[in-house]
Amino acid sequence: MKIKLPTDHPIDLPECDTWPKGRHQFDPIAVHAINAALATGRPLLVRGEPGTGKSQLARAVAAHMGWLFVAEVVHARSESQDLLWHLDAVSRLGEAQAVAAQRSGDGVVPDLKERLDPLSYMAPGPLWWVFDWGSADRQSRRCKRYRHRRPERPHDEWQADGGRVLLIDEIDKADADLPNGLLETLGNGRFGVPHHEETITVCKGELPPLVVITTNEERELPAAFLRRCLVLHLWLPDDDPKNRDHPPETKRKQLISWLVARGRVHFAEVDQPLDGEVMREAAGHLADDRQLAEQHGVTKPGQAEYLDLLTALHELAPGDKVRQLELLLAIKPFMLKKSEELHEAQGSHEPTP
Repeated sequence: MKIKLPTDHPIDLPECDTWPKGRHQFDPIAVHAINAALATGRPLLVRGEPGTGKSQLARAVAAHMGWLFVAEVVHARSESQDLLWHLDAVSRLGEAQAVAAQRSGDGVVPDLKERLDPLSYMAPGPLWWVFDWGSADRQSRRCKRYRHRRPERPHDEWQADGGRVLLIDEIDKADADLPNGLLETLGNGRFGVPHHEETITVCKGELPPLVVITTNEERELPAAFLRRCLVLHLWLPDDDPKNRDHPPETKRKQLISWLVARGRVHFAEVDQPLDGEVMREAAGHLADDRQLAEQHGVTKPGQAEYLDLLTALHELAPGDKVRQLELLLAIKPFMLKKSEELHEAQGSHEPTP
């Protein structure tokens, strides 16, 4: 299946669960990668430094297509099983202890089977929801003794066999056991569940789910896992390999133009939009600090810091170009110099208007 995503204009992203409103501009390369992932049924691994829009890409696809969106943020204690199902073993143990205390003289406890049934404490995980919504929905209703969150349907017309997008965010936060534990599930598109009679699988004839996995490159991913993924690299222009041979000043200009274009996407619809000169000045400061950070081997500021900087200028001095340019010098250290080495290199004290 091939889907059409606009590359000539940004789209608005409504509030979704814990995600605030936003805007997204699809890149033609990203659209090709998404369609290739859907055509092959392979997960799409999106690589790049923080703040390049990796996570938002998955949400934007779901928002534009009207598809179900399920997101799971990986952390250091995450396990591969957490993406399949969640078993509240602690509550079940507590119930078993309560049952033992309630036993009558003849040893009979009312509703013992239902009270200790493992499936009453097992909630579907993200992969279960996007592989087979109907099965996950039935199990979620059966799981009466474990408080858990159910994904929200994107709209009333959405059906269980409709489009689904799963975001597995920051997979590099976990150790290699997590991606290794997903090899069979992602490779075969199915998995088993203890105490559950049916194998969870994507039904034939249904649109396969789009699984988007992001990494900030904090930890190397297993080679076997990479082979099962399509890989999309999101680069800022000064890091893009195709610009490697460009002179530093050319890469700086390319980065500034790219950042200003992103700024226009995010701030075009606000009251009293930011002036182009303000956007270029902010982008120039960020470009200079990226070069400095690279020289010192520390984390470089990126698109996220640039948009934060523009947001602060817009909120602190709406419509006042002169004041925004003055404030830029005062607040940019908070946004762009987050490493001690950068403060020592250029000084931590900036002029305060």
